[in-house]
Amino acid sequence: MSQSDTYIGDMRPIIRQLDEAAINRIAAGEVVERPASAVKELVENAIDAGATRIAIDIADGGKTLIRVTDDGCGIAPEDLPLALARHATSKIDGSDLLNIHSFGFRGEALASLGAVGRLSLTSRAAGHDAARIRVSGSRVDPVQPAALRGGTVVELADLFYATPARLKFMRTDRAETQAISDVVKRLAMAEPSVGFTLRDVSGGGEGRVTFRADAETGDLFDALHHRLARVLGRDFAENALKIDAMRDELRLFGYAALPTYSRGAAVAQYLFVNGRPVKDRMLTGALRAAYFDFLSRDRHPVAALFLDCDPVLVDVNVHPAKSEVRFRDPGLARGLIVSALRHALAEAGHRASTTGGHATLGKMMPEPTGARVYQMDRPSRPARVAAFQAQSPGFSEMQHSYSARVVEDPAPEEPPEHLPLGAARGQVHENYIIAQTETGMIIVDQHAAHERLVYEKLKRQMAENGVAAQALLIPEIVELSDSECAQLLGIADDLTRLGLSIEAFGGGGAIAVRETPAILGEVNASAMIRDILDELADQGDSLTVQARIEAILSRVACHGSVRSGRRMRAEEMNALLREMEATSHSGQCNHGRPTYVELKLSDIERLFGRT
Repeated sequence: MSQSDTYIGDMRPIIRQLDEAAINRIAAGEVVERPASAVKELVENAIDAGATRIAIDIADGGKTLIRVTDDGCGIAPEDLPLALARHATSKIDGSDLLNIHSFGFRGEALASLGAVGRLSLTSRAAGHDAARIRVSGSRVDPVQPAALRGGTVVELADLFYATPARLKFMRTDRAETQAISDVVKRLAMAEPSVGFTLRDVSGGGEGRVTFRADAETGDLFDALHHRLARVLGRDFAENALKIDAMRDELRLFGYAALPTYSRGAAVAQYLFVNGRPVKDRMLTGALRAAYFDFLSRDRHPVAALFLDCDPVLVDVNVHPAKSEVRFRDPGLARGLIVSALRHALAEAGHRASTTGGHATLGKMMPEPTGARVYQMDRPSRPARVAAFQAQSPGFSEMQHSYSARVVEDPAPEEPPEHLPLGAARGQVHENYIIAQTETGMIIVDQHAAHERLVYEKLKRQMAENGVAAQALLIPEIVELSDSECAQLLGIADDLTRLGLSIEAFGGGGAIAVRETPAILGEVNASAMIRDILDELADQGDSLTVQARIEAILSRVACHGSVRSGRRMRAEEMNALLREMEATSHSGQCNHGRPTYVELKLSDIERLFGRT
């Protein structure tokens, strides 16, 4: 017997009005998922209050204590009870839920936290005395005088003590602490002009500082660059490209890393809309599409991007935690991200990340040295030439016994060392070109570099001439739902440009595939169509056809490039270097790996104890 069968006669269910405490605990389940959620809400309130310094203390992963101290505007004593009421806020007046310029606006955070934990709120506003109010499990105590010089201190103890079932779903202290750290770092990136300190006080005492970022000064990009260097590391800052682009009423700015500085998972992608950290599938899909041609499927880009627009163009009131947004014109936002990133990557030219050179130097382990041994200063070029000519015949003739040496004249003309990739000096193991620059040396993987050059040439030819399509003798009919057909027909023009021609078939619920890209040869059109639909559902766009076409071009480029094991003449090596300098994206191969590494002369000399 089903449950509904029991409600007969006088046994029908009774509708009851839940009490305020139960309502707050239910609401808290939407707003406060874990300690990191509580930290996010409290720190955002501090930022909205105009704070310039924010200190966050946690204990046991935030389960037993979360304390947020700020130097913001504070709250007057008479307003403290209202601050703990649900849907009470100073951010909006309720007349317009689209024109929002603050982090918070729902007025639920403090009430929700007070419903599931022991909350103490101490604050002092300018011209008022400090006061404190406490609430435990929605039971509010009277306002009391307190001692505080200014700002606000919010202390949340025993989170979820009022809903003990939630404690069973908490993760380990280390995992919760890491989640809190990630939240604080995201907000620190969003507000470079605010100083942040995160301290773990588990076990009592002063605790230890786990993250600190002092307030940055300077213009927007300088402050942001310094803050990103502090949060994401100096390697990211050294290998990041500046992004600044506008389209209509949208502005995109921030920094995105070179393809050769990538990660094995999408854990270092930070996206902000009007300064608010968000996790949006459409935006992450646009980021993936921008790097699509430069990274293999198992590598992910690193970026911190900020999208600013008029608040009326984006709805932030679609999720209680405000982590999701909805754009009025999502296509415009996506297009701006893709075009701006691709333009920046093209402007980077042959540049590769510095991490390759650092890793190379890290593999070199010189013998430990004691005190510095005196070395002569590096002589000038004329002095080097004169010394070379004066050397004993046996030593000076060693160059002729080294078959891969490029220089064949004891006193050669001034080489093009001033160029970015320098002058070829030799080839080792028939695969690596050694070039000398003004400040160091370059090691080039000749096969990977030439493969990228050929690939870029093939892509340019395809862009100029289009993708050749082959007509199917008998069109392939693919049965789909009405909504799936509408999705595909909505991108039919884009697919046609890639050589895949489709059209509606019958009264609906099916499409006819009439042409497929000729470069792919014989394909399973039905399987390809379903792959495209899966990608549309997951990412909001599809790169399936483009991926297959470019995979073919990549294989063609691989077979048509200089092979490993081939000895190259000096002019061939220098020609390869010059073509790399003139070709965008030549700093990485077709799979996102670097085509060359650069070693600075100062680092090399340090290996030999010459500094």
